[in-house]
Amino acid sequence: MMTQDASNTPKRFDGLDTLRAVAILLVFAYHYRVFVSGTPTFGWASTVGWTGVDLFFVLSGYLIGNQLFAGIAKGKTLSLKAFYIRRLLRTLPNYYVVLALYFALPTVMGGRPPPPLWRFLTFTQNLGLQPGTAFSHAWSLCIEEQFYLLLPLLILGALHFGGSLSKRAAWFALTSLILAGIALRGVLWFQYGQEPGGVDRGYYPNIYYSSFCRFDEFLPGVAIAMLKNFHPRLWERVIGWGRATLAAGVLATVGLFYLLANYYYIEGYGYGFAMTTFGYSLLACAFALLVVAALSPGSLLYRVRVPGAASLAAWSYAIYLSHKPLAHVARKQLEPWGLGEGSTVAIIAAVCLLGGWLLHRFVETPFMRLRDRHHPTNFHTAVGAGARQTSETLAGEPSR
Repeated sequence: MMTQDASNTPKRFDGLDTLRAVAILLVFAYHYRVFVSGTPTFGWASTVGWTGVDLFFVLSGYLIGNQLFAGIAKGKTLSLKAFYIRRLLRTLPNYYVVLALYFALPTVMGGRPPPPLWRFLTFTQNLGLQPGTAFSHAWSLCIEEQFYLLLPLLILGALHFGGSLSKRAAWFALTSLILAGIALRGVLWFQYGQEPGGVDRGYYPNIYYSSFCRFDEFLPGVAIAMLKNFHPRLWERVIGWGRATLAAGVLATVGLFYLLANYYYIEGYGYGFAMTTFGYSLLACAFALLVVAALSPGSLLYRVRVPGAASLAAWSYAIYLSHKPLAHVARKQLEPWGLGEGSTVAIIAAVCLLGGWLLHRFVETPFMRLRDRHHPTNFHTAVGAGARQTSETLAGEPSR
């Protein structure tokens, strides 16, 4: 996975590649159980694999936050136009290709009609979304696009009022938003967490797919970016604890996986209150510890390059968009052959991997090159004195 420092020099962090590869593998394991086998083919990963999306959210929060804060900390002026063009060239080409296939070949892609096209084009498909609709996994992309839309606007709004803004106020706002997400899920659980007869379909459209109930999972990643760019001395101390951070992140993640596997959904009862209210945020914080470990030179996650992880990380977005319809098509083609489970898993996984690579290679990569050639930065090339002054309100305070 590539990230950029303030000088726009690309630097690869193998640990971030590993985490992104883990995220897409978790998602695949979960979707394979739900849409292909109907059984926990990959064991615990088939049960808690939906958390791969939460890991993607945390990674996005850090990566986008770091891109923006690194320039702001150097006194650069954020260009909304450049930022949005760069994000659109990154996300829309793959998305539009898969979306077009869903509308042109609905039977081939899953056999169910997708929601209205305008819901996809406006990235509002996740709002009120019922499970089981065609291209339903685009819900997470909708939330990501909403995050990409709002974060730079919030940052520019904060810088506009820079005369009274402090880092303390920024941390207070971030913490308040996380607590707001927790509180909202807690309130909504009383209406949708338990329903008579185990019919809990209201949980997904109103909590699981809801932007308002999931936005707080980006914020631990944003917090890491804030710490790195606006508290450099403290950040140096934090990344010096890489082994301890990795151990804490692994223990927290494993503990939460256990709780989610046993208490997130309880047969005949519904969704657990504690795991609904606090579980999403706690999971995001556990993943954030792993992100910090991935950025800490003393951590094993930072130092070890896992074979294939960089490729999976690079192809993960394309794989995410295309793996469900490809798995559906492959399963249909393989059914008459009566192959064993191992062979079926291997073939379907290979098909999904190949499809993701093709989409990445022939759609995503050309547009990424176009983006980097014509819009290489999120910032204006010239920095005005006023913009520099407001950015220093955040970046220039002594580190605490």
